[in-house]
Amino acid sequence: MQIRSMVETDVDRILTCLETQSVNTTTPERFTEFLATHAYRPEWTWLAVEGDRILALSVWWGLDGYTKPFSLDCLYVDESVAEPVALWAKLLGRMIEQFDPVDEQPEYHLFLPTDWRSSPEVLAEVEPRLAAAAAAGLTGLTERLRFEWKSAEGVPARSSRLTFRAEPDDEAFVDVVRRVTEGSLDASTARAVARVGAEEAAREDVEAYKSLPGDRGWWRLAYNADDELVGFALPSANNGGPVVGYLGILPEYRGHVYVDDLLAEITHILAETGAEVIRADTDFGNLPMAAAFERAGYHHFATRLVASHPAS
Repeated sequence: MQIRSMVETDVDRILTCLETQSVNTTTPERFTEFLATHAYRPEWTWLAVEGDRILALSVWWGLDGYTKPFSLDCLYVDESVAEPVALWAKLLGRMIEQFDPVDEQPEYHLFLPTDWRSSPEVLAEVEPRLAAAAAAGLTGLTERLRFEWKSAEGVPARSSRLTFRAEPDDEAFVDVVRRVTEGSLDASTARAVARVGAEEAAREDVEAYKSLPGDRGWWRLAYNADDELVGFALPSANNGGPVVGYLGILPEYRGHVYVDDLLAEITHILAETGAEVIRADTDFGNLPMAAAFERAGYHHFATRLVASHPAS
């Protein structure tokens, strides 16, 4: 058996493997599309092969312009492999070992139905994958609630107490994102701050959102009636379509439910671009954000499990 990255002649066999989707995000159509856009790359796709047969496969996702992927989309195993965990862990290790400890570490994202815990079939697919991720060092686990807004719901009322302004200076967003990280309930934000500090974590966030397909011109700073900066709203889009990218309220202005104003503005901006569906995530424990989504007409439709390096 050989473990190696993908070569061009592997494509057809990989597409055949991906026809068995399981809980994987990657489909044959997605793999072909994302290879063309560099969201998937040969050097980010690892195989365990025996002769002409693919025994196991891992597919990682990233953004154009970055040399390392952000997350794992797919773990496939051939039905002949009785115990896939150790084999998957080897595949994951080959990608993870390329990351410097100071780098933002990759994650494994599993997209699941809301009732995944009560489904034996889903659990049978999830548990060995999480075990392989943990064996490769991705031992942290965060559950995120996925929300969806549809145009048929109508847009929430726009704010009458905040003014939103475009701001071309990235440094202004770095500063406000840095200030918002204080007391954040978001697990990935807390990990990033612990790894590199609040300012560098904010710079990473700004650069990552600039790299997404969403328009940088959509970003807004929010001001109150006294022209004081209250927070920010970052409508965005990823490969799947429009998303509520990021929003935050400065610590001194929390407690006024400004989250509703920020979310309404993001929804309006994206709806004005023609978005018929907008998606968003928040950590399972972030009850204020989950409640804000519901008030704005977003519905909890799925779950995202994120396995991460505990120090990332």
